[in-house]
Amino acid sequence: MKLLFVDDSGRLQRSLTHNLRRHGHAVDTALDGESALRYARHDVYDVIILDRMLPKVDGLTVLKTLRDEGCDFGVLLLTAMGAVDERVEGLCAGADDYLVKPFAFDELLARLNAINGRRSGLTQPLQTVGEFTLDRTGRQVLKAGVTIPMSRREYMLFEYLARNTGKVVGRRKIEDHLYDESRFPQSNAVDRMVCSLRKKLTEHGGRDLVRSRRGEGYYLIAEQDS
Repeated sequence: MKLLFVDDSGRLQRSLTHNLRRHGHAVDTALDGESALRYARHDVYDVIILDRMLPKVDGLTVLKTLRDEGCDFGVLLLTAMGAVDERVEGLCAGADDYLVKPFAFDELLARLNAINGRRSGLTQPLQTVGEFTLDRTGRQVLKAGVTIPMSRREYMLFEYLARNTGKVVGRRKIEDHLYDESRFPQSNAVDRMVCSLRKKLTEHGGRDLVRSRRGEGYYLIAEQDS
């Protein structure tokens, strides 16, 4: 997933960002509400993790502003304010879910996956893609029950294309999904990664499911196109 994490605690932000990236997610970060609005207006995210108490512009105002502007990103409110009326207020403002501090990292991951699944229409953790099985919970791709070794970004590429099966996804969109503000990919990084992914799929007895459309981008073939 491409995530935006907004929290004014530098310590929490560094820790969570490190763990989220280690689990294969691209993460941009902001320390205040003004920066959060700037990021959200100029990039596309699967989910925004948004602290409620923020400097400059508070989290609820950020959320309401984005919803009023038509932003349809998933939003997980992350806050120490856990009273029932406060949770209801956050949900009514447009949040998809609400997680009260302190929390377990595994619960955060589960809630992020649930939000992303609901919004993408993919509520099941397993998806059949040709001869392969995409396991979103385990973040792996299998063939006949055997895991295919992939790098973190190769998996992210396969999962992103699988989420958009049959639709052409431009190189720029793929790049934005795979990389965050901490990485500056080379101009041919996406093309090289596609080649690597194709090689691994065919080496494990699969068809070449990843196709290209000149000048437009890449797509994963649907079953009826095979």
